[in-house]
Amino acid sequence: MIDSQTIIKRATECLQTEAAAIQALVPRLDDTFLCAVEAIRDCKGKIVVTGVGKSGHIGSKIAATLASTGTPAFFLNPLDAYHGDLGMLSENDLVLAISYSGATEELVRFLPIIQAKKIPIIGMSSNPDSPLARCAQIHLNIAVDTEADPLNLIPTASTTATLALGDALACALIEATHFQPTDFAMLHPGGDLGRKLSAKVEDVMFTENLPFLHPEMPMAEAIEIVTKGTLGIGVVVEEIKNEKLKIKNSRLVGIITDGDIRRAMQRLGQEFFATPVAEIMSKNPKTISKDARVTEAGEKMNHHSIHTLVVVENSDVSNQPSAVVGVIDSFSCLPGTRFYH
Repeated sequence: MIDSQTIIKRATECLQTEAAAIQALVPRLDDTFLCAVEAIRDCKGKIVVTGVGKSGHIGSKIAATLASTGTPAFFLNPLDAYHGDLGMLSENDLVLAISYSGATEELVRFLPIIQAKKIPIIGMSSNPDSPLARCAQIHLNIAVDTEADPLNLIPTASTTATLALGDALACALIEATHFQPTDFAMLHPGGDLGRKLSAKVEDVMFTENLPFLHPEMPMAEAIEIVTKGTLGIGVVVEEIKNEKLKIKNSRLVGIITDGDIRRAMQRLGQEFFATPVAEIMSKNPKTISKDARVTEAGEKMNHHSIHTLVVVENSDVSNQPSAVVGVIDSFSCLPGTRFYH
């Protein structure tokens, strides 16, 4: 029979050991790490990630993460390199070689071939005096105090630390290369994530039963419309007609938020309900074009610390107001994006 307490205790110790292994990497994010980031950023070719066994599995994932975040990269198994795949290497490439011991035989045999091609090497190992470290122009230390398994034999904490350091490189490169959500969208056209990143504002905006208010409307009536709208705002518009051009637009003149309402009620007391919308509204609401990317809307909301944008139609007619066509909120944007509420 399984001893549940012992099982949970062992699993907890595993996670704690792996968490500690990752945390121990933080003080190692020094000038050497910066040199690695700069070398990868400045590489004119591809990042060739290599390793054997568990290190190879981790290396494959690191290569995939780099490639998906704008750094051309692929994984090359040293064993395959001996059988024709050396043709994948070019003089403009950079090799990221992974071996926890730094002395894995198949990898060590591969290193002189890389050196002969004059391709720079970034090594990741636990031993700064290992063959890998000695061959590398840059060495990143991935040593851990102990593995997470009860026998202290199985690559667990060490592979977790290696993967985490690879992610740290990718995240640092996103910053160093100014990689944007729109760039990510270009590399991920398929699947739900790709669709969300590539979507335009008009694809996700609210268009029905919008909470339109008129500037002269009393707040007693406006509150009812804002409440029914469920977006936490009221969009204040004036209708503009142009008989010559035969167009009719709703010109945006302001916006009322839940915060505006609360502050006005506190300030005006009983007079609040008879006060016209024009005296409460914010007169310079933030807007976005229906043709903009959803990611751009999210960035704009982040920048201004707001959760809603009024969507407008881009007008091709000079000096004509752009019609209000919808509303987009932070929940309509990409999950995981930081928004303020």
